[in-house]
Amino acid sequence: MRIAVPKEIKNHEYRVALTPTGARELAGRGHQLAVQAGAGEGAGFSDADYQSAGAQIEADVETLWHNAQLILKVKEPQPEEVARLKPEHTLFTYLHLAAEASLTQGLIESGATCIAYETITDNRGGLPLLAPMSTVAGRMAVQAGAHSLEKAQGGAGILLPGVPGVAPAKVTVIGGGVVGENAARMALGLGAEVTILDKSLPRLEVLDDRYQGRIKTVYSTADALDHAARESDMIIGAVLIPGAAAPKLITREMLGIMKPGSVLVDVAIDQGGCFETSRPTTHAEPTYIVDGVVHYCVANMPGAVARTSTQGLTNATLPFVLALADKGWQQALHDDPHFLPGLNVHAGQVTYQAVANAFDLESVDPASVVN
Repeated sequence: MRIAVPKEIKNHEYRVALTPTGARELAGRGHQLAVQAGAGEGAGFSDADYQSAGAQIEADVETLWHNAQLILKVKEPQPEEVARLKPEHTLFTYLHLAAEASLTQGLIESGATCIAYETITDNRGGLPLLAPMSTVAGRMAVQAGAHSLEKAQGGAGILLPGVPGVAPAKVTVIGGGVVGENAARMALGLGAEVTILDKSLPRLEVLDDRYQGRIKTVYSTADALDHAARESDMIIGAVLIPGAAAPKLITREMLGIMKPGSVLVDVAIDQGGCFETSRPTTHAEPTYIVDGVVHYCVANMPGAVARTSTQGLTNATLPFVLALADKGWQQALHDDPHFLPGLNVHAGQVTYQAVANAFDLESVDPASVVN
């Protein structure tokens, strides 16, 4: 199969969809792999590294896309990339379509087959290709939030662990999944007072047992959210509804009861954000202030630690990439019921129900496409 790895062009996105190690696996199976010149530089991988692994380096981006059957990316395609998509292309990347009406429409119009990392499942009900970046984002959220609490960044001037004689910061994490647990773990390790809110009692029981009560666990209700808004120095939004838009749990009105200089870190911003006042930001300008509350809403947080993120991502995606390359997308998805939910758009039709629901679109059963 002819496989292309373009250079990511989203603002301050330094990751690449495949490491040279992954490239060697594909080349070893006889696939033709083309990597755009400079695609791996942001993650510390040179063109020579890819050539040694058996890939061809392509300087012309139009040629790269034109010749490809399978296109591997990290972030959702930008408008100029959507314009390059053709019906014969299979795109494999993070899409997060439920928050992107124009992107969804563009992919529909392209006729391409578009498979999203974030909606592929596993036999435990998890999201295996979202998990490594969720781990990175959860851990980074605390670093970013701690920095945003500094006075020079508009924050209240609070040191997360405090000092002897001075209480630590209060951190609330909304959502106890992969992002939430990693954020809570980091905040706890830095010495903050940490609370996790979640609606799953079994999940709260797991977290309570795992951290032996060092992290407070609270069932998420409107009252619990109000209390978190009043008391917290930092709130991390880590809520995920697979493939769907995130619920707005902290409203504009609630900012009025928050402490001046407190911080909201919205890790759910890829899915529209779980704070009403959230809007996507970039690593170039990561924060803004609304009603005295600092908002950190960078939509590609793991891009800042591109080498770690690229390695973690390739470890997770490579088995699926190999299946697509060896079998073709139709057979690969037919053979693996957990791979099938990754199909979001095909031949001008939405094939993931939550995306269709977000925009009142018709959807088709993905199983009907691969059978």
